[in-house]
Amino acid sequence: MHSELDDTETICIGETLEAQAAAVLDRCREQGLQLALAESCTGGLLAGTLTAIPGSSEVVDRCYVTYSNVAKIQMLGVSGELINAEGAVSKAVSFAMLEGVLERSRADIGLSITGIAGPGGQESEKPVGLVYLAAAKRGEEPVSERMLFGDAGRTEVRSLSVDRALKLLASIL
Repeated sequence: MHSELDDTETICIGETLEAQAAAVLDRCREQGLQLALAESCTGGLLAGTLTAIPGSSEVVDRCYVTYSNVAKIQMLGVSGELINAEGAVSKAVSFAMLEGVLERSRADIGLSITGIAGPGGQESEKPVGLVYLAAAKRGEEPVSERMLFGDAGRTEVRSLSVDRALKLLASIL
C-alpha cells in the first residue's frame, strides 16, 4: 500500500539524500554500529532523513535537537562558558556537542551540526550559511568540517548541511 505520506517524505528529503542515508545505514548495519546525532541548525532534518529509511531503528540510537544554547548545555553538557567564549556556531562547540552525544548514548559513531541557516542570526565574523560539523567513532579522533554555504536560503543551507553530514559519516565508515 502506498500512501500520500510516503510521497511527501520522498519529496521533502529528496532522492539523493535518501540514497545517501540508506548507504550510511547499510554500512553501519554491516559493521554492527549504532549512530547518535546532535543537531542544531538542521533542526532534526538529518535524523528525519535517516529515520525515513525502513530499518533505520537497527542503526539509529538517538538524536538530539539542541536548537537553543540552553538545550546544548542541558542535553549535551556543553559548557556555557564555551558557548559564551566561542559562540554556539564554532568548531569548539561542534566538538563539545559531539562529545556530549557520545557520552550520553550507547552509539559507536556520533555526529554534530551547528550553524546559521538564516535569514538572520549572522554576526560580522559568522555569516549566514556558516556550518560546523564534527563526527567520530567512539575512541577515535574526531574529524570536523567548516562549511560556508553562503546565503543560499534557509531550506538550502539545511539540506546542504545534511548532505555534508551524510558524506562525513560515510568517510569515517
